[in-house]
Amino acid sequence: MAANSALSHNPVMLAEMLGALAPRNGARYLDATFGAGGYTRAILDAADCSVVAIDRDPDAIARAGDLSAYGDRFTIVCGCFGDMEQLLAQVGITRLDGIVMDLGLSSPQIDNADRGFSFRSDGPLDMRMSMTGPSAADVVNTWPEADLARIIKEYGEERYARRVAKAIVTARTDEPIETTSALAAIVRSAVPRSKDGIDPATRTFQALRIEVNDELGEIDRALEAAERLLSPDGRLVVVAFHSLEDRRVKAFLAKRSGRGGGGSRHLPQIEPAPPTFTLLPGGLKKPTDTEIRQNARSRSARLRAAIRNENAIGQTTNTRSGGAP
Repeated sequence: MAANSALSHNPVMLAEMLGALAPRNGARYLDATFGAGGYTRAILDAADCSVVAIDRDPDAIARAGDLSAYGDRFTIVCGCFGDMEQLLAQVGITRLDGIVMDLGLSSPQIDNADRGFSFRSDGPLDMRMSMTGPSAADVVNTWPEADLARIIKEYGEERYARRVAKAIVTARTDEPIETTSALAAIVRSAVPRSKDGIDPATRTFQALRIEVNDELGEIDRALEAAERLLSPDGRLVVVAFHSLEDRRVKAFLAKRSGRGGGGSRHLPQIEPAPPTFTLLPGGLKKPTDTEIRQNARSRSARLRAAIRNENAIGQTTNTRSGGAP
């Protein structure tokens, strides 16, 4: 895929996204993670609506010029999607009819070796979506071994996290770890190859990328902001690509739709806040076998969607049945 062409990009689960979002004439939508622009283009083509998009990546902002034909129906803002509320306020938007989030990396980021997200081609150990702030090289070359082990275990779900962290610290005493191929080789020396064929470096690279970009924090902030921004009957559609992302989305929607489960009968009872979302029928959606054959990157995608209702965002309170407080 050409890294600078939105037209060559095949958005994951595009039909399922459009079915869940249900674009309509006159509505305003947010593509919270513009990337290569595939979702934005599809929404604009599906209805006579408007789309505002957000991306923190300067390369993605530059690609937005490809959508100039849509005129004032399309607006793009540079920033982190977790800050969507503040970013949209700057362009006079306080309400939306739908929000779509395509989490994780975009194909252009993966395919550009100079960005340092992938070890398939050698490149600088960078991984910064915004191209600002500490890079992955800064993390692996300066962090204490214990902290490296913690994020590799927590964000990469790597069972050999301590081995990997020790190998990194040992290697960097000889010379700084500055390239993706150098780090991948170090990880491979510490982690046995698994039977599923996944490269041993995959989980460590995922962990570093999540840490460098605060990806899980961004998701949490974005979900809460979406709840505030959506009008009644507005739709939230989220596509996640690994379990850490999907679990956060699932837990948020379960809680906000009143399906979060009850508390312990041994503790003070908690009066739940009124549900603010209704889950779309059909539940979790996955890519079809046909799409997976055509685009291997879609195989781990998971789509969840819900509709905002009219309830105000409330707070839970502790209650007791009788007796003095």
